[in-house]
Amino acid sequence: MEDTVTQFSNCFILRNHEILKEDLFIRHGKILNPESLFYDERRQAELKIDCQGLLICPGLIDIQINGGFGIDFAKISADSNLLEEVTQKLFPYGVTSICPTIVTSPKRVYDQVIPNVKKSKGGKNCANILGLHLEGPFIAKAKKGAHPENCLKDLSNGFQDILDLYGSLENVAIITLAPELDYPHFPVIRECTKQGVIIALGHSEATLEIAEAAVRSGAAMVTHLFNAMNGFHHRADPGFLGLLDSIEHQSVFYGLISDGIHANSQALKLAYRTNKKGMVLVSDAISAMGLKPGEKCWYGQHEIELKDSKAVIAGTDILCGASTSVYHCMKNLIESAKVNLIDALEAATLHPAQALGIADSKGTLDFGADADFVLLNSETLEIRSTWIHGECVYKK
Repeated sequence: MEDTVTQFSNCFILRNHEILKEDLFIRHGKILNPESLFYDERRQAELKIDCQGLLICPGLIDIQINGGFGIDFAKISADSNLLEEVTQKLFPYGVTSICPTIVTSPKRVYDQVIPNVKKSKGGKNCANILGLHLEGPFIAKAKKGAHPENCLKDLSNGFQDILDLYGSLENVAIITLAPELDYPHFPVIRECTKQGVIIALGHSEATLEIAEAAVRSGAAMVTHLFNAMNGFHHRADPGFLGLLDSIEHQSVFYGLISDGIHANSQALKLAYRTNKKGMVLVSDAISAMGLKPGEKCWYGQHEIELKDSKAVIAGTDILCGASTSVYHCMKNLIESAKVNLIDALEAATLHPAQALGIADSKGTLDFGADADFVLLNSETLEIRSTWIHGECVYKK
C-alpha cells in the first residue's frame, strides 16, 4: 500500500561523511526519520528487509554522459524509448540519475532534443533525468577535441546566440563553454546563471585569470579537468589547473573522468589531495559504452570505433569520450588513486548533487531526501540492488 513504511535492517549506511551501523526507513519514496515514526506516529515499519551486512549509499549520479550501448543521446528525440533503454542498462551499475549530454551538433539536433528531453522523476523504466548537459558548440577551436569544427560557434551576440541556437533553456541543467568567448564582461555566464543553468568551463584556451573572472561572474564548474584545456605551467600560466586551489573557496566543482585513460593515476591523486570536496566523477561515456572492441557506433557527427578499450574517431587515434560507466570510474579512483571509499562514493553521489544545487533531495541519505540508493558489498563494491524513489529497479 502507498503508506507502507519499509525498514532496511542489518546494514551500514553512508550519511554525513561517515559509514554508520543504522537502519534505513523509507515511505512515499523518501528517506524517513524513524524518531518521527516511533514517537510521533507511534507505529512500526510494515515491511522489513534484511540487508545481510551490506552498505547502503546514495544512488550514483552521472552529469556528463553522452549515451551508451550503441545509443547516442543526440538521436533520442526520434525515439523516446532510447533514453529509457540506456538508463535501464545503467541500473546494474548503481546509476539512478543522469544529465543526458549532447556534444557539439548542428542546430537541427538541438531543435529536436532540447524540447523533448524533459527533467523527470525516475522509476522502474528510467533513471531520474536532471536536465540536459549541452557541451558546446561555444568552445575554442584549438581545444575542440572530437567536437566537429564546422559546428563550432562564437558568442559575438552574447546571450542572444544562446537563445538562437538552443531556444528555451527550460530543460537544460548545464552548459559547457569556453570563457574566453564571453570575456571580459561575461554576459552569457551571468544570464545563464540567473536563469538557473550551471555554467561549466571547458574545451578552452583560457588563462587562469580569465577562468577566475568567469567564476566570479557565476561559472560553477570545470568540465573534465585535465582534458581539452591548457596544460599547467609553473611560470607562464597554470591554466584551469590553478583553479584547484581556489575552487573550494569559489564553490566551483570539477568533473573528473577516472576511467584509467583520460587521466593518469598521479593526476587523479593531485586533484584529490588538493581539493577532494570539489571532485565530481563523470563517465563522459558515449554510445561505445557496452560495445566490444572493433565495434563501431555514432557519437554526434562522428563514426566511432572501440580500439584497445579507447573510444576514438574511426580511422584515427583521436580520443572521443569514454566507454565505461561512472561506477567503474569510482572503482578505478579507489584502486588506482588510493582514494578512500567514502570520498570516492561522495564524488559520484553527493558532489554532483551539490554541483547542481539539489543536494537536499539527491546524492544523500538525509531524512526527507529521495529514496534513490544502492546496496553494495563495501569490500568488493559489487552492486546487489538499485532503488529509485523507494522502488527496486535492479536486483542481482
